[in-house]
Amino acid sequence: MIRLMFQVALVVGGGNIFRGASWAGSSGLERSSADYIGMLATVMNAIFLQATMESIGIPTRVQTAFRMSEVAEPYIRRRAIRHLEKGRVVIFAAGTGNPFFTTDTAAALRCAEINAEVVLKATNVDGVFDDDPKRNPQARLLDTLTYQDVITKDLSVMDLTAITLCQENNIPVVVFNINKPGNIEKAIKGESVGTLIGATWNSTISRT
Repeated sequence: MIRLMFQVALVVGGGNIFRGASWAGSSGLERSSADYIGMLATVMNAIFLQATMESIGIPTRVQTAFRMSEVAEPYIRRRAIRHLEKGRVVIFAAGTGNPFFTTDTAAALRCAEINAEVVLKATNVDGVFDDDPKRNPQARLLDTLTYQDVITKDLSVMDLTAITLCQENNIPVVVFNINKPGNIEKAIKGESVGTLIGATWNSTISRT
């Protein structure tokens, strides 16, 4: 994406290490405490991702929603935008800094704050289907959806807060399979890949 002259910001989750919502209650942890642990997990992933990207020559900055100044910058909107303008990849970690909010909501919030043109939601499935493809081999991949489709049909794409933020700020969302080579490039170039929410193909990216 950097090679294609796009400004790139990443929001990382921590579910591979610790998922707060899954641990809350059953383990005896309060939801707030579990969510804070989950936020720390996202910082671990962000630092690992930063090291990996910089090892191949991609300049990055990690910004966290709460202060961890020994390992990352605090999130400052104007500083994040300046990093992007200088060609650096900005990695946002620690969610919104508040419990009870998902990584998807953090992504939608940061996108709105930095005036991003699109949310690319990388998953391990090909997009949004009209049924669970694991249970129904006849499930159909949906090419496009409106924000209202996601809300009224209660589709498991993003949580309600995240999709509403995208709708209110006219930020389209592309849900695609990150495991297929070339999909990221297709998504940012406005080529048809996965499922597009809130826009039409070829209008997703309007400027570089």
